[in-house]
Amino acid sequence: MRRAPTILHLDMDAFFAAAEQAAKPSLRGKPVVVGGIGGRGVVSTASYEARVFGVRSAMPTAQARRLCPNAAYLAPRFHVYREISDKVMALLHELSPLVEPLSLDEAFVDLEAGGVADDARSARAVGEQLRRDILAVTGLTGSVGLAGAKMLAKIASEQAKPDGLVLIEPGTERELLAPMSVRTLPGVGPATAEALRKAGIHTVAETAEAGEAELVRLLGRAHGTGLYAMALGQDDRPVVAERDAKSISVEDTFEVDLTDRTRVRAEVMRLADRCVQRLRAAGRSGRTVVLKVRNYDFSTLTRSETQRGPTDDPAVVREAAGRLLEQIDTTGGVRLLGVGVSGLADFTQEDLFAQAATERAAEEAARLAEEAGAAAGAHGSGGTEAPEEAPERPRRWVPGLDVVHAEYGPGWVQGSGLGRVTVRFEQPWSEPGRVRTFPVDDPALSPGEPLPLVGGGPDAARAAEGTPGVPDGPAAADGDGAALPPISEGRAAPEGQAVPDGQAMPGGGVPAAVQSSGEPAIRPKSRSAEPAGAASVAEISSR
Repeated sequence: MRRAPTILHLDMDAFFAAAEQAAKPSLRGKPVVVGGIGGRGVVSTASYEARVFGVRSAMPTAQARRLCPNAAYLAPRFHVYREISDKVMALLHELSPLVEPLSLDEAFVDLEAGGVADDARSARAVGEQLRRDILAVTGLTGSVGLAGAKMLAKIASEQAKPDGLVLIEPGTERELLAPMSVRTLPGVGPATAEALRKAGIHTVAETAEAGEAELVRLLGRAHGTGLYAMALGQDDRPVVAERDAKSISVEDTFEVDLTDRTRVRAEVMRLADRCVQRLRAAGRSGRTVVLKVRNYDFSTLTRSETQRGPTDDPAVVREAAGRLLEQIDTTGGVRLLGVGVSGLADFTQEDLFAQAATERAAEEAARLAEEAGAAAGAHGSGGTEAPEEAPERPRRWVPGLDVVHAEYGPGWVQGSGLGRVTVRFEQPWSEPGRVRTFPVDDPALSPGEPLPLVGGGPDAARAAEGTPGVPDGPAAADGDGAALPPISEGRAAPEGQAVPDGQAMPGGGVPAAVQSSGEPAIRPKSRSAEPAGAASVAEISSR
């Protein structure tokens, strides 16, 4: 424990959802849920307005829709969140060389190591300036906790939410912790909490009063001893600048259970390739390939195979994943598949040779196939008749996607269905924009680049997109600017027609994405821990 509160914990407020609200004026002050939007999706982050209705992270999206049917349900834009995170982390590195990122939106900072604070007064000043800098650079808010230990700094940032700062003076730890739930302490999950509850232990004070010997009896020596120290407010863990990942993995949850073995294998091969891409992007290689299979009944099986040495060769990872799949019965139906690599190391010379060999082999195979096809011709000996060109599949417009229209400029997808896509045309600095609906294959509509949350403007948008601007000001807004729902079956609006906010969609029903009644934002203090799971790729958690 330090004598001064010079350990800072930053936690961005409802990060993913807040970024979407900042980018989309019509969603500000409205309930927003970011995560998997399919029937088997999982909530990554809920805005504070959505949390009022009981929506929480890790909750199935279907349950969230029942609790808050009028929320805007958006797919994650991880590239946007990473860009914002990089800016926030750069600000933290200006304060100290010891920055310990926990996720995209959360980190510890050792202010003492940076020489910017050595007492409560200077630490508070640094924390307040950091909050102002984050708002200026990103347009988003973050909560700051300051204390003499990491555990206490994190608890302080929780108390500061949303958009606040709490400093815990050294010497006041036990008094502060005493009434809190034992779940507040690091390492206390549902199983540990249940074991303590059965022993009549519910609060941190009761945990401390139980004594170390009793906790060791209940939980084992390592866990019991550590928990007793935490209950006394003792936490000597240092801020660690580098947190090496233990593994790299990707996984997908499927809308419909996969029962075809060939399809299951194809998905495993695809996931193996994606895993290797992430492995190489991180400059790593690994020894152990892991396969994860979640069955139709939610039972989860994992199998692993350790190689002779570290590798990032996609062929090696695919083959290992294929062998692991042979050990698992998937006939009942597969809900989720995942492929990972653990036992990570930096690139080895063998990895580089393997990568080059793989690339050369792929290039050679492609060249030979092309030469064979050219020599044989479309109908020549050894050739095959040129197949008719398959019709192009309609583009998939997921809610939240950035788009640009040749006539109306930049906007974002509110929803799609029945061959239609509904787009709201607005920018971070504009008034809430109008909504228009187009055919999904409209040639004038294409994916767009995200616009900056701060420092932009109409001229910047036109320069970035190369498209006409959208009128700013009240003339561009329709109604109160509340977001309309994703288009569901039987409720697509006429092509190219703007839909006023709050009106029923053609075909009956009331728009179900966001309430149009100007509901005031309610920002409760309580919040739950948020997970890494979205519907497709497992990503880092956000709050």
